[in-house]
Amino acid sequence: MTLSEIAEGLEVTVGQRDRGVAVADDTETPLADRLREHAEKLPCTPEATATLVDAYTAGRSVGDAAADAGVAPMTAAKTLHRCGVSGVCPLAPTRRGVVRDWLDGRLARSEAVTLAGGDDADFALATYVETHDPVPAVADVVAAKLAGSSTLGSGLGADDPLGDALGSPDDLR
Repeated sequence: MTLSEIAEGLEVTVGQRDRGVAVADDTETPLADRLREHAEKLPCTPEATATLVDAYTAGRSVGDAAADAGVAPMTAAKTLHRCGVSGVCPLAPTRRGVVRDWLDGRLARSEAVTLAGGDDADFALATYVETHDPVPAVADVVAAKLAGSSTLGSGLGADDPLGDALGSPDDLR
């Protein structure tokens, strides 16, 4: 059976309505203002959180982003995790399994720290990541902000590690 045989006898009885483009853009609202209603779920203020997200997603380290926001690096990493930003846990997924085993009572803490590698601070952050999920509403706000922002790494100025590694599209002619 061919496609024309299947479609034989079909006819369109109703036209499609043009509803325009759906717009749900609140990128004009500063990130800190959009985070205020979720402030109690974040380890630091909405203003500091916005600074952390901006600095970290621009390619700065967690430590540098923390310095910009005026918070401790551990607080910065916890905040970025709660915002749904990936890559802040210092342990690989298999080593995070060791942390889960400790949380479930299958390992002693000293044994878990040794097996997980890293130091006590890495283990503490991995424990936080395993026991605190990202806040979905905050992650959505941050994702919407990032979707409307410039590409990762732009705006670093003299600190840009790639500098002139990539040319502009005009250079491709």
